[in-house]
Amino acid sequence: MLLTDTHISDFQRDGAIVLRGFFADWVQTMAEGIADNMADPGPYASENAVSEGRFFDDYCNWQRIPAFTRMVTDSPAGQIAAEVMQSRTAQFFHDHVLVKEPGTPKPTPWHQDAPYYLVEGQQTVSLWMPLDPVSDASLRFIAGSHRWDRMVRPVSWSDDSDFYEGAHDWTPVPDPDTNPGDMTVLEWPIEPGDAVLFDFRTVHGARGNAGGNRRRALSLRFVGDDARVVDRPGRTSPPFLGHGMTHGDRLRSDWFPVVWGAE
Repeated sequence: MLLTDTHISDFQRDGAIVLRGFFADWVQTMAEGIADNMADPGPYASENAVSEGRFFDDYCNWQRIPAFTRMVTDSPAGQIAAEVMQSRTAQFFHDHVLVKEPGTPKPTPWHQDAPYYLVEGQQTVSLWMPLDPVSDASLRFIAGSHRWDRMVRPVSWSDDSDFYEGAHDWTPVPDPDTNPGDMTVLEWPIEPGDAVLFDFRTVHGARGNAGGNRRRALSLRFVGDDARVVDRPGRTSPPFLGHGMTHGDRLRSDWFPVVWGAE
C-alpha cells in the first residue's frame, strides 16, 4: 500500500486530498512531456479564448508523447488511483495538460468533470500534479460535492454557454465565494512532486495567474471497477469519436488500458 487509511477515508469523505512528494522522482519526466506537448499540440488543444496572457490546455496525448506514456505505465499513479478509489483495478481514462502563463487573470470556472465525460461511477479519480510551486493555492474544491444528488451544469470555459444544447436537470454552477459560510472550500499550497487527487464529481475551480511565474500541471485520470459508459445529451469532452461502446458498457481496454490490477 502506498496510501494510508487516512488518505483513503479523507478522499471518500471530501472528494479531494493532497499527497506530498509522491511524484518527486517524476517531475522532470512530466516537464519534458508538457514541453513536447506545447511544441506539438494535439487536435484537442485550446487557448481558452483569454484576452490577457495564455491559458493552454490539451488532452489525450499519452500515446504519442513518450514522457506521458511513461507516466501512465511506469509511475505509481495507477496503484495510487486504485487504492484511493478502493477498486481492484485502475483503468486509464485520459491525460490533460494545463498551463497558465504569468499575467493570465482568467480563472477556471467552478465545475465538475463528470458531466463532460462519457463515463460515470462511484470509483473515479484525477491525479493533478503541478510542475511549478504555488504558494497561494490555485486549485480549489467544494468538500463533499461528489455526493451531491444532481450534477452541476456543464459550461464552455470560453464563454460560459451551455456545453450541451437543450434542457437537462443540472444544478446551477455554485459560487462558494459569494456565501463562504455555506460550503467548505479545500485548497492547498503546492510544490512540484505533490499530487492533488479528486473524484470526477467533485466541484472545483482555479484562480487566475496574475503573478510572475507560470503554472504547469499534468492530470492523469482513472476509473475503477464500477465505471460504465453513459449516454450524454451531446458530444463529450474528450469526444473519443468512433469508440463503438454503448450505455452500460465497461470502457474498452484496448483504448483505455488497465494499468493496475487484473480485469
